[in-house]
Amino acid sequence: MRIALALLALGVSACARPVDVSGSPSDPACEPFLASVPVIVIEQRLRETIPADASAAAWGDPPIVVRCGVDSPAAFDPTSAVIEVESVTWFPEPLSNGTLFTTIDRTPRIEVAVPRDFSPEVNVLIELADSIREQTTAR
Repeated sequence: MRIALALLALGVSACARPVDVSGSPSDPACEPFLASVPVIVIEQRLRETIPADASAAAWGDPPIVVRCGVDSPAAFDPTSAVIEVESVTWFPEPLSNGTLFTTIDRTPRIEVAVPRDFSPEVNVLIELADSIREQTTAR
């Protein structure tokens, strides 16, 4: 996929093991977003992901993983608590080792898994906000 080639051209570390994002969607509508994500997020470098055709990106170790084209979270309903960060609305869900954030107001929908190591986890959302606002559509 073009994204994998672009990552290598941007200097993604060839020494780091690729991040396995199996099960991620493969959505052509995500290509503009994935092409626009920053190379560095909270001082963590973009990493190679496998499979290469997945609509996903990752930074750091443990990896911060972004998936594009995901479904609405099963736990979300109209009364769920949400947060707004840089004009993007997120549904946060606790994970055993961090937080999973999913956009509620964007198409395609974006999911960001942020390990607790990068607390406060919301800082990742701030750094991704420009790409999300510019490359996804508000609902």
